[in-house]
Amino acid sequence: MAISKSSKTLFALIILAVTSACSVNPVTGKRELTMVSEAGEIQLGTQNYAPMQQSGGGEYDVDPLLTEYVSGIGKRLAAVSDRSLPYEFVVLNSSVPNAWALPGGKIAINRGLLTELSSEAELAAVLGHEIVHAAARHSARQMERGMLFQAAILGTAIATSNNDYSNLAVGGANVGAQLINSAYGRGAELESDLYGMRYMSRAGYDPQGAVELQQTFVRLSEGRASGWLSGLFASHPPSPERVRANIKTAASLPSGGETGEARYRAAMEKTLDTKAAYDAYDEGRKALAEKNHDQALAKAQEAIGLFAGEAHFYGLRGDARYVGERYDMAISNYDIAIRRRSNFFQYYLQRGLANEKLGNNVAARGDLEKSNSLFPTAVAHDSLGNLALAQGDKAGAIEHYSMVATGRGNTAVAARGKLVRLDLEDHPDKYLRFGCFADRNGNLIVAIANATTIAVRDVRFVVQYRDSNGALRNREERIRGPIAAGQRSDRNTGISPYTQGSNCPVTITAARIS
Repeated sequence: MAISKSSKTLFALIILAVTSACSVNPVTGKRELTMVSEAGEIQLGTQNYAPMQQSGGGEYDVDPLLTEYVSGIGKRLAAVSDRSLPYEFVVLNSSVPNAWALPGGKIAINRGLLTELSSEAELAAVLGHEIVHAAARHSARQMERGMLFQAAILGTAIATSNNDYSNLAVGGANVGAQLINSAYGRGAELESDLYGMRYMSRAGYDPQGAVELQQTFVRLSEGRASGWLSGLFASHPPSPERVRANIKTAASLPSGGETGEARYRAAMEKTLDTKAAYDAYDEGRKALAEKNHDQALAKAQEAIGLFAGEAHFYGLRGDARYVGERYDMAISNYDIAIRRRSNFFQYYLQRGLANEKLGNNVAARGDLEKSNSLFPTAVAHDSLGNLALAQGDKAGAIEHYSMVATGRGNTAVAARGKLVRLDLEDHPDKYLRFGCFADRNGNLIVAIANATTIAVRDVRFVVQYRDSNGALRNREERIRGPIAAGQRSDRNTGISPYTQGSNCPVTITAARIS
């Protein structure tokens, strides 16, 4: 199977990031083997920051002053950290309470977590913790342990649970999803709490805020539904142990410092005033996931009535219309969403799908390509493959289906089927597997396995062997079939002697869909 351009770029980036050296961790002072260079960390974080913002609901841009406020606190903490990195901070438009850090200092916090906090000191505790994850190379160390390389190189779709969209990702977008959703170990969490509290103290905040934060999280983890827990707690699990450790750390640091409760309330005023609208939106998303598009539509209308400035609400109304097969009305809502926020992939994705349903193929292709430029998804590539095939562009269809086929879920299964139908006869060796063994008389048996989801027949293969005079010969063999999906068929070639475990001298040359 040909490697896509995005996969080649990703592979080159991973290779570029990897070196091997022994260095001192700038946070802990411990000597450790370093395989990912600082330049590699920064490059990985930079490349994945924008896609991961897309997968987390996009930037919370209806209140830019809040992002400025959060960024200011983050930079205040970063200035007293133990490692100088190009730190960036963003607020994401998601009600899931979560925060994450990519290598190189790219940090995000969700609107949903901000609404759970009560002071600037608690916010500083969250951001300080994430700064340590970046500064102490926790994500980089996960890569060095081999947790990410297979997913990164193969471009396998990774289904994650802490946002609405990351399970759609294909190609390079998966690397960031794996980076921010891999749970840190117990040691890394305690380490981030410890040094994050030290940064808080250096920056003039009361480290007691970190104690109160963890106490709140422990209470919430005991009483909240699993959907809430799928955010911050999935990758940063709270525990009484962390509370006790934070109490001990706070006792070792200078007492006092800022809590910033009034400043925090002022910064959060607009977000808290519009919370009811976002709650209605979240209920609408839940209804849509449960296939109740009438309820989803009603909740979208409710959210818009409470706060007309949020593009996601029009996107939800469009999605409800789409599920109800009112594609023209869906497109009108996606148009409104795009006018309010022109840089979010999902509006273009859904508008492209609606245009495809209506036969507006040129418009559909433009929207789907725009969506993929912001955040590449299996759904968009699959539809682009369909559009390419309708145009007679077989090579283009194969390229798009190949991006989808390595993933999981129904879309990937369907894409694999399409790919086999298009490509099997030209490249049977990509879809069929073979093996060799000897029967009791030493004759060569060739086993042909069908690794596809579709029955195949008329499989031809060439066996290379030496005759009794030692001359090299080729013999074509044929299995008429059919060979069912996931099954195999054995062919006794009569060639002997063959020693079990010897090289299997077979080349598959032809096959047909049954």
